[in-house]
Amino acid sequence: MNKIPLFIHYWTRNVVDLRRLILCIPLYAGYLSDLLGYSRMKEAEKLNLLDTMPCIFDKTQTTSFDRHYFYQDNWAFSLIKKSGVEHHVDVGSNIFFVSLLSWVTKVTFIDLRPLDAKLENLESKKGSILKMPFPDGSLQSVSCLHVAEHIGLGRYGDPLDPQGTRKAAKELARVLAPGGWLYFSLPVGKPRLCFNAHRIHSSGQIISYFPGLELVGFSAVDDSGEFHRKISLEELENAEYACGMFCFRKPPKG
Repeated sequence: MNKIPLFIHYWTRNVVDLRRLILCIPLYAGYLSDLLGYSRMKEAEKLNLLDTMPCIFDKTQTTSFDRHYFYQDNWAFSLIKKSGVEHHVDVGSNIFFVSLLSWVTKVTFIDLRPLDAKLENLESKKGSILKMPFPDGSLQSVSCLHVAEHIGLGRYGDPLDPQGTRKAAKELARVLAPGGWLYFSLPVGKPRLCFNAHRIHSSGQIISYFPGLELVGFSAVDDSGEFHRKISLEELENAEYACGMFCFRKPPKG
């Protein structure tokens, strides 16, 4: 796999996205053709040129979506709803997932950057995944989706720490109550660091980060974007950028 084009893209996209720049030339031609054609139609509204807003990348054959987030949110939502838990704590996951989840249970959302939104069943608290504002063994239901791979890389203003993901896992396990459930996801495959975007871990590494928890189920989105409700850990060992979804349970006391 030639990584040079991706390397160039990642280092230039904050200034100019070269791929989009090349693609936009024929797309702007299409936009101008539509604009001219529409303006000539009999019942067309009067248009001020200063009000034009070219949306040239939306005319696609299929609806685009992030397969990791789309499938992981569906996976976690279905399991949490099925559990019937009365209070769930989410740490830094997709806010649209958190919003919908508040329809089926009370949700407390924890993030370094608190969510400034008001919903009847949703509470937001400022907090770090490395030092959560809860006592040991106090939470029955916790989710952390596509978050832990970023910890310690400074991307979101957090301190640099090579052990960030491991420490996040330890903290999540600390607050989980005996018999409690943890819904956890992040990129899996061949381990590597993509600074400062994320880390990619092997599935085996993640299991080792939660020594006191039992893996109850494992789902994934593979490199081709296909969702597997059930899959073995070993099948993703050589993945480039899959999404592993781990359903853990802390064994009850006694």
